[in-house]
Amino acid sequence: MSLAPRVVLVHRRTELAELVARHGTRGQAEFFLRTRGRDLAEVTEADAAMRRALATASAAIPLDWRRGEVERADLDRFLFTPEDIVVVVGQDGLIANVAKYLDGQPVIGVTPGAPGVLVRHPAEAVADLVRATGDVEHRTMAELTADDGQRLLALNEIYLGHAGHQTARYRLGAGDRPPERQASSGILVGTGTGATGWCGSVWRERGSALRLPAPGEARLVWFVREAWPSPSTGTLYTEGDLTGAALTVEIESDRLVAFGDGLEADSVALTRGQTATFAPAGRTVRLVQ
Repeated sequence: MSLAPRVVLVHRRTELAELVARHGTRGQAEFFLRTRGRDLAEVTEADAAMRRALATASAAIPLDWRRGEVERADLDRFLFTPEDIVVVVGQDGLIANVAKYLDGQPVIGVTPGAPGVLVRHPAEAVADLVRATGDVEHRTMAELTADDGQRLLALNEIYLGHAGHQTARYRLGAGDRPPERQASSGILVGTGTGATGWCGSVWRERGSALRLPAPGEARLVWFVREAWPSPSTGTLYTEGDLTGAALTVEIESDRLVAFGDGLEADSVALTRGQTATFAPAGRTVRLVQ
């Protein structure tokens, strides 16, 4: 007898919960907000909206199905199983946070307020969506593989550079071109989903002629941030895209780090002489339409 599906609700603590945890009481949280020209009412309303969305989504899970729940801070300690259906309640960034821990499970993005790019559905739609997870949109992910076996996945982008955003030194190889020794503020490798974020900002600022990928397109773009020339470093290769060929980076700093989707706490450390390879990931995020 096969197991019933499990629906896993993913959310993060609201701003109100974090403020009360930090300051001890709602009164202290209100005082803190007032000193910054904000009102506790807006934070309370957002907290209430999140609680309503979570309650509605939870009530929509069939009674004979299994269920689980995890906060963002605990994602790296939560074990997802192949038969899970993942319901993400929150903002678009929360789907990026959970994506790296999944392997083909359908993801339903639920918004407690206005629809986002990834969290599109009201909580009331969960009852129907958990029973109809076949209509999905595949979102490409970026993957970093280190020569010691470390791996990193990201839905938006991967950053490789100095932990303090100081000078990163490395040799960059792209396609058939000879590797170039560079000194820069780091490297960004992004997907079509991330094209509206950090990579898109760099693309617009430098007036790049690159065509940014579509969200489901198995193509990545990469940008070197603030590369500068010197007698030993060059700036010939500062952007490009990845389809058939990978991007390789040989580390020449004592220590660089790579992290995905802005989560600096969940990083991969690379030391001098190691090589990191970037390519489109073999897995995608299956976003329920």
